[in-house]
Amino acid sequence: MSSTFLISVIITTFNREDALEAALRALAAQSDRNFEIVIADDGSGPETARLIESWKPRLSIQLKHVRQQHRGFRGGEIRNRGIRASGGALCIFLDGDCLARPDFIAAHRRLYESGWFVIGNRILLSRELTAAILAQGLAPHLWTFGALLRQRLSGGINRLLPALHLPLGPLRKLQQESWRGAQTCNFAVARSDLARVDGFDNSFVGWGYEDSDLAVRLTRAGVRRKDGRFATGVFHLWHPWNDRAQVSANRQRLDETISSTRVSALSGLSALAADDDMSAHPSVAQQ
Repeated sequence: MSSTFLISVIITTFNREDALEAALRALAAQSDRNFEIVIADDGSGPETARLIESWKPRLSIQLKHVRQQHRGFRGGEIRNRGIRASGGALCIFLDGDCLARPDFIAAHRRLYESGWFVIGNRILLSRELTAAILAQGLAPHLWTFGALLRQRLSGGINRLLPALHLPLGPLRKLQQESWRGAQTCNFAVARSDLARVDGFDNSFVGWGYEDSDLAVRLTRAGVRRKDGRFATGVFHLWHPWNDRAQVSANRQRLDETISSTRVSALSGLSALAADDDMSAHPSVAQQ
């Protein structure tokens, strides 16, 4: 595929405008400009829409906003809506509190390979450092390794390794049939491969395992895993733990997928294809 293909960065968010502002600021600094941003909004209030509108004239790339009503955390469904709104050959999934370094898009473009999905990793920021970043508009995605080392020594970040850049080569394919550790805070997969498994499963409601379910079905469909470590690491802003009330039910859904031979989602992209977002959810706004 040509190196000029469009990449879609699909960012999930819910009522956290300060973090989303920081995430957009980091994406605005990307060296590779051939990408679009799709905000996959899981039912935020009007402040999020206003923030997104304020960013549109400030970016030289396309910024889209797709929203669904808030009926609990529905990460799989809103990501599917983001996929539908996107136009890129490669979809990169990020959380709205993750900050990408300037070469993030370029690194994913280099790692892209049809039939392979890429799992990246992250550096966790402390509560105190996160508060300072959001209050002062700091840009950790632009910090030097020396600055990051100082933050590591002072407890501002939990590790340094994701900030390193190493080629790895064939080592990136050592776990090619493993789905474990897949997290959609930093996950890239070709649109054509998402179509093979009908995207995320909308059945997952509440925090947990919708990303693992996708990875299981991708590997079963013959899509292999490539390691994005030492290339695509992001900074993850601190936040309180999400509500884990649905973890057991979601784990059971994942176990059912693992024990089956199923490749397609029980309720995936195709389930939304016949559903007009605007008529199904009057509050949905897609720009």
